[in-house]
Amino acid sequence: MLSALAVIVVLGLLIAFHELGHFLAAKGLGIGVKSFSLGFPPKLLAFRYGQTEYRISAIPLGGYVQLVGERAADEAPEGFTPEQSFSRRPPWQRMLVVLAGPVFNFVLAWLLYLGIFWTQGLSELLPVVGEVTAQSAAVEAGFAANDLVLAIDGKEIKYWSDLSAAIEGCEGRVLAFQVERDGRQLVLSAAPRLIVDKNIFGEEVKSYRIGIRNARDKYVVLPLRFGEAANVAAKKTWQIISLTGQTFVKLVEAVVPIKSVGGPLMIMEMVADQAKEGLASLAALTAFISVNLGVLNLLPIPVLDGGLLVFLGLEAVRRKPVNERIMEITTRFGLAILLCLMILATYNDIQRRFPWLSLY
Repeated sequence: MLSALAVIVVLGLLIAFHELGHFLAAKGLGIGVKSFSLGFPPKLLAFRYGQTEYRISAIPLGGYVQLVGERAADEAPEGFTPEQSFSRRPPWQRMLVVLAGPVFNFVLAWLLYLGIFWTQGLSELLPVVGEVTAQSAAVEAGFAANDLVLAIDGKEIKYWSDLSAAIEGCEGRVLAFQVERDGRQLVLSAAPRLIVDKNIFGEEVKSYRIGIRNARDKYVVLPLRFGEAANVAAKKTWQIISLTGQTFVKLVEAVVPIKSVGGPLMIMEMVADQAKEGLASLAALTAFISVNLGVLNLLPIPVLDGGLLVFLGLEAVRRKPVNERIMEITTRFGLAILLCLMILATYNDIQRRFPWLSLY
């Protein structure tokens, strides 16, 4: 029951927050909003405030915003003026309204990360050696498990991230590691070797290593003030945006296999699993999915916000709208692409549960 409720709340929050971005941008620019609904029809409750009808609908998996004059042929309904029509506004205003949806997905992710870091603090791995790789520079230098690295070439090392950065930036020169072992301090010398490894996309990358792994159970939690948490949350959000963008590019380049694409079933399973782990884990997953939803909507595919932004950009450059027939054809094409992707993602979700159904 808890898992089902978590799925409904998370998916509803993600889509409703996206629509809230469109709504607030339209209101801020004086564009008429006929209705703003939390959930999809049938309508359960409704009230009117000003010109807009606010609704709570039965299917809690998102929401929608109905703007005045979304198409040029639409007439302004009763109570609205022609100047409030979306289609009559200059391209830059319409672009702001369209862009606000994905931007609000990023804002939601930032707010969730802010809440996590402000309440939970920031976990940092300590520079403690957990394992030494055989036949590595670390073995030759005399490293052992549980060694605490205090400094490299006289520069203090506080966290594992400091250690990794120092090794990566050495370009292969010999480094002097000041190490604490069983209450005594040692100086070990090691020359990092250039290693060819694979990144998260399966691509070969080169980096300098000495052959040690961290002790994952040795970490410290740093409490953060509100401003510090906001800054860390912004960096985390940008990191996920960048990673998500790279993932879409790698999918197009066929670097990331199509069988890795997940759909609604996988998302629901992930949400259900994280709900059992606690509120912080569920919030982190929601932030991650929100970023993915925002980036997905910015793809230049007709039907998506990104496709509409392309049309509006062309209109701004050409100083006249894109031909409606062209927009209609490309929109249908975009809808077909999305439908194919949805079928593929759903098939992948099913195939993960039933491997014998695999076709590739």
